[in-house]
Amino acid sequence: MKRERISDITLIALMSAVICVCSWITVPIGAVPFTLQTFGIFLALRFLGGKKGTVSIIVYLLLGSAGLPVFSNFGAGIGKILGPTGGYLLGFIFSGVTVILFEKFDIKMKYLRILTDTIALAGCYAIGTIWFYSFFGKAQGMSIFAVLSACVIPFILPDIVKISAAEIIALKMPDKIKDKVL
Repeated sequence: MKRERISDITLIALMSAVICVCSWITVPIGAVPFTLQTFGIFLALRFLGGKKGTVSIIVYLLLGSAGLPVFSNFGAGIGKILGPTGGYLLGFIFSGVTVILFEKFDIKMKYLRILTDTIALAGCYAIGTIWFYSFFGKAQGMSIFAVLSACVIPFILPDIVKISAAEIIALKMPDKIKDKVL
């Protein structure tokens, strides 16, 4: 039992580190940067499962909130969480909770899992967009469509590709990685 807990903690820490590295791979294209962060988030959720994957997301957010430069463009601090794009960061927790809820249905078919992830990402988009609009867009006179055009629409297809890649990789790697850790 103790060895299993150590293994779980190790894998959660590993996936938190993967999310950090994916967040650093950034292409600045506007108000919300294009990163591999979404890939890291969904890889953690699929590799570790909803509960442990969500814990790895929370660890990632706590590291960044504590001042470690783990967010996009090596950003850090509670100001990033409370800033205009912080809703997207917090929305990742919603994505994890969504995966946990869908796991209760024991969805094993990969296409349905990708659909689950797409629903989880849509919730993250919704939280982030409402947050962005409330804290920045409205003050700048942006319409909700303008916010969607800047913060969501350019990311839909790349994020679906990242989710699909995370799903494929997670399906292929668990036995190899877990055997080495255990």
